[in-house]
Amino acid sequence: MNTETHQFQAEVRQLLDIVINALYSDREIFVRELVSNASDALEKLRLKQLTDSNIYQPDKPLEITVTTDKENKTITIADTGIGMTEADLVENLGTIAHSGTKKFMEALKQKQEGGADLIGQFGVGFYSSFMVADRVEVFTHSYEPEAASLRWSSDGREGYSIETLAEPLDRGTRIVIRLKDEYEEFSQEYRVKELLRRYSNFVGFPLNFNGERVNTVQAIWSKSKSDVKPEEYDEFYQFIAHTDEKPLSYMHFSADAPIALNALLFIPRRNPEMFGFGRVDANVALYCKRVLIDAKPEGLLPEWLRFLNGVVDSEDLPLNISREMLQDNSLVRKISDIITKRFIKHLEKLAKDDQETYREFYAQFSRYLKEGVVTSWPNKESLGKLLRFESTATEPGETTSFEDYVTRMKEGQTAIYALTGPPVPIWKTARTWKPSRPAAMKWPSSRTTGTNSCWTPCPAWTESPSR
Repeated sequence: MNTETHQFQAEVRQLLDIVINALYSDREIFVRELVSNASDALEKLRLKQLTDSNIYQPDKPLEITVTTDKENKTITIADTGIGMTEADLVENLGTIAHSGTKKFMEALKQKQEGGADLIGQFGVGFYSSFMVADRVEVFTHSYEPEAASLRWSSDGREGYSIETLAEPLDRGTRIVIRLKDEYEEFSQEYRVKELLRRYSNFVGFPLNFNGERVNTVQAIWSKSKSDVKPEEYDEFYQFIAHTDEKPLSYMHFSADAPIALNALLFIPRRNPEMFGFGRVDANVALYCKRVLIDAKPEGLLPEWLRFLNGVVDSEDLPLNISREMLQDNSLVRKISDIITKRFIKHLEKLAKDDQETYREFYAQFSRYLKEGVVTSWPNKESLGKLLRFESTATEPGETTSFEDYVTRMKEGQTAIYALTGPPVPIWKTARTWKPSRPAAMKWPSSRTTGTNSCWTPCPAWTESPSR
């Protein structure tokens, strides 16, 4: 065996101290980072297999394995991906060392100005493990058949060593984290399993934890719509919404410009705010390459779309150094605009092609559309077309749009009169009195409404039916 020892310089120890103690607000993030790195290694090997047939252990399945050892206070994250040579170890795990404190600090400042993604560029994702570790060991064998089996080891303080092993390892990389006493919770099965399901449930390769497959639900949003069955949409909705009901409707789309993203959004059958649960938040999670970034990202959707469930996944997201915050808020606004416009078109199609489903949607969620009309200025015209009202020309319980109303306007009509009041079916209210009304206005056949209601003249919609 051959062992090489590398000493960290004083400035590198200072740099590691920043990475370990200042960049991450939650210690648990290291699990997400290492699983994400493992997924990247598997993806690199899969691409390599398309052009290179000379692969070490070619029949070995592509998968990620996580194990915990409570007695020894360790957590191990392994993959069967592309692996590393000695040069790769120095380059990938020693990047912080040769990047220099000055360059790293400059990159930290750039993250406030929409700078490049620093994950991987400085190996920070891997070094997050030292937040909880006394020592980290990396066992690896490259996909190259002639490569050596290696062991990288460091306590994150004095330096690191690279040892050539006599016994050949399997292809890929295995990271063994020996936990500090105060962080032994990450050797507990229940704790790690919860983290894997929260952050890494949709990684694109099998994820096994202590012998059990964790990611059993597929990331169907990344598939083509033609490859997803209706029952798969129902199962996915029930999984993310924690319900046994099927969704009322769903929207699945991909976009390449101006931003590459995949989105899958669901309309639930019931509005929880109608049952006195108070104001709800949108249950739409933000992912990057199937790895959870934020379960409820602020500003991803406008407030009037807070009833939606689903996921949005974009590979264009410029993340800050710990993936815990987006650098570029303008990009989030662009994503929000894309989703909003697409969803309005989805509702327009639903109102035209499936009126029964739209009536069911409108009965539950019309208040959100009205909220959007008054709060979302760029979309008020298109949202206005989606509003529905009862009319003296419709049967009780039936509604009409402004567009339909205009088609029935008589020649010479100059005004539309609207009866304002609480959102209660007016033919069901008690007929105990008649609200005040203009003397010249003929009272409608047999309908009355609740208190404080009156006839209000409005300008005729003659210039544009969509107004």
